[in-house]
Amino acid sequence: MPQVYAFEPESSAGNVPVGSHALERFVAGTVGVPGERTFFLQARGGGRLVSVALEKVQMSLLAEKLEELLSEAQRRFGVTLPETASGHEDNEPLDTPLDEEFRVGTLALAWDGDSDTVVIEAIAAGEYEAEEPTEEELAGLDRLRVRLTPAATRDFIARAKKVVAAGRPPCPLCGQPLDPAGHLCPRHNGYRR
Repeated sequence: MPQVYAFEPESSAGNVPVGSHALERFVAGTVGVPGERTFFLQARGGGRLVSVALEKVQMSLLAEKLEELLSEAQRRFGVTLPETASGHEDNEPLDTPLDEEFRVGTLALAWDGDSDTVVIEAIAAGEYEAEEPTEEELAGLDRLRVRLTPAATRDFIARAKKVVAAGRPPCPLCGQPLDPAGHLCPRHNGYRR
């Protein structure tokens, strides 16, 4: 039986839909040293802490696509968006215990016009018959579903970008990440730089 971890912001009346937890914190973070980091999405609320692992490129694309989604919601539906992150910068480390519930295979994004929230769904990686999973195959996988206000989405984007950028600096010649001991740069015909 697949597990669905759902987190939503409290309504103005202070309620949360049945089956969901009141979202207190949703952040991107890492564990490990640059070059060997593991990337996580972490949601906390209602006494529940859920951490899911994903790839660096997934986190980077998530931030990029969330920006596009907010812009599209503003353009198509006239949603009022904060210009920048709220200024409430969450630089705290990931909460502990850091127990990976699953590794993310698929990320889905949507705009809910009824509640003016962004819906992020991280679905566990799984084995599929074909290259692209069917709806039926996806329905049988664990998932983390989070709803964010536009302001909370901007804050998430800002932190995710910082987390991704905090890795190893790129080589000025080839753009590949530099290890502390240097790297074999193709622009130098394989000599250490």
